[in-house]
Amino acid sequence: MPLIPRSRWLAPVAFTVLAAAISGCAVGPVYQRPVLATPASYKELPGWVQANPADAIERGAWWALFNDPALNALVTQVEVSNQNVAAATAAYAQARALVREQRAGLFPVVGLDGSGRRAGGDAAGAASTYQASIGASWEPDVWGRLSRTVDSASASAQASNADLASALLAAQGELAINYFSLRQTDAQSALLQTTITGFERSLAITQNRYQAGIAPKTDLLQAQTQLANAQAELVGLVRQRAQLEHAIAVLVGQAPGNFTLAMAPWTATLPQVPVGVPSTLLQRRPDIAAAVRRVAAANEQIGIAQSALYPSLSLSASTGVGASRIGELFSASTAVWSLGLSTAQVLFDAGARRERINESRAAQEQAAARYRQTVLVAFQGVEDQLSATSVLMQQQVLREQASRAADETEVQTLNRYRAGQVAYTEVVTAQASALGARRALVQLAADRQVTAVALIQALGGGWTE
Repeated sequence: MPLIPRSRWLAPVAFTVLAAAISGCAVGPVYQRPVLATPASYKELPGWVQANPADAIERGAWWALFNDPALNALVTQVEVSNQNVAAATAAYAQARALVREQRAGLFPVVGLDGSGRRAGGDAAGAASTYQASIGASWEPDVWGRLSRTVDSASASAQASNADLASALLAAQGELAINYFSLRQTDAQSALLQTTITGFERSLAITQNRYQAGIAPKTDLLQAQTQLANAQAELVGLVRQRAQLEHAIAVLVGQAPGNFTLAMAPWTATLPQVPVGVPSTLLQRRPDIAAAVRRVAAANEQIGIAQSALYPSLSLSASTGVGASRIGELFSASTAVWSLGLSTAQVLFDAGARRERINESRAAQEQAAARYRQTVLVAFQGVEDQLSATSVLMQQQVLREQASRAADETEVQTLNRYRAGQVAYTEVVTAQASALGARRALVQLAADRQVTAVALIQALGGGWTE
C-alpha cells in the first residue's frame, strides 16, 4: 500500500487535536438543585416520642418491626412477584440500556464493506471487479451535545431507579395495610361471635321470662332482632375479609382463586418510628429523588438544544483494496483510501432552534416546580401521620375507659333485668353500647398500625444507612 503523503494525514490529525481541545466548549446551563425552604422541625412533632432506629430498621426491613411472621412472608413476595414492581424493574433496565446506547455515540463507528460486480457488453467481454474496504466515522463532541445526552439519560435512569424504589415501597405498604385490615376483620369477627353467643343467652333468658308470663312479647322480639342484626354483621365481615384476601393475592402476584390466608391471632404490635428532621426527608424519599433527577435531565436538554445553534462537525476515514479476482483481492497492489471532514450549519430556520431552547427551559422549570410540589406533599404526608399518631394515642386511653365502663354497664343492666327492675329496652341499649365500644377499640388498634405504616412510607421506608 503506498504511503500517504504527510500533507494528507497532518490535516485530519490536526483537526482531531483541535476538536479534542475545544471539546470543553460545552454550551448550556450548569445543573443546580432547585432551592426549597426546609423547616427546621415538624410542626406536629411536639409530644411525639422518638425512638432510636432498631437493628431491623437499619437493615431496611421495616415490616419486621410489627413482629408478625405471616406479614414478613408476604412482604418478601412483593419484590419477586408483584407485577407493578416487575414493570418498574423493566423500566429501569430499559433506562440503563438507553444510557449505554447514548454513551456509545461518544466513540467512532467502524464498518466493513465488501462488493462484487460483473459487467460486460456486446463489444467487449464480461469483466469482474471486487472491492473490500473498512471505514470509520466520528463526531467530536465539540459543543457537549453528546455528553449532555449521556448525562440526561443517566439522570433519567436514576429517576427510573427511584421510581422502582417508590413502586416497591408503595406495594409493600399497601400489602401491610391490607394485611392489618384483614387481621382487624378477623378480630372483629371473633368479637362478634362472642357477642352473638351472649345475645343467644339473652334471648334464652327473655324467652323463658316470656313463656312464664313475666316479660312481654316485645322483649322477645327485641332480643331476636338484636341477635339477627349481629349475625348479619358477621356475614358482612366475611365479605369484607374475602375482598382483602383477594387484594393481598394480587399484591403478591397470585390469582385470588389460588391464594388463601388462614385466620390467625392478631399481633397488634406498634413500633416506635424515628422521625428525624425534615431535611433528611429530601434524601430518603424515593419520589423526591426521582423528581430531582428529572430536573437534572431537563437541565441537560437545554444544553442539547443550545448546541444546535453551532456548527456540527464530523470526521471520516476509509481504506480498501480492489481486484478483478477474489483471490487477488488482498494481495493487490492497488489500494484506495480517503479522509474526510464535514461541517454543517443551519443559516435560517425561522427561529425553530430558539424556540426549542425556550421549550427546554420551560420543561426544566416545570420539572423544578413538580419537584418542589413533591417535597411539599411529602412534608404534608409526614405532618398528617404525626398528627394522626398523636390523636390516636390519646383516643386509645379514652376508648379503653369507654369499653370498660360499657362492659360493666351491660353486666349490671342484665342483672337488673333478671331481677325485674328495668325493661329489656335498657338491656338492648347497654349491649349495643358495649359492642360498639369493643369494636371501636379493635378498630383503633388497627388504625394505629395502619398509621404507623403510613408514617414509615411518608418518611421514605426503611432506615438503611
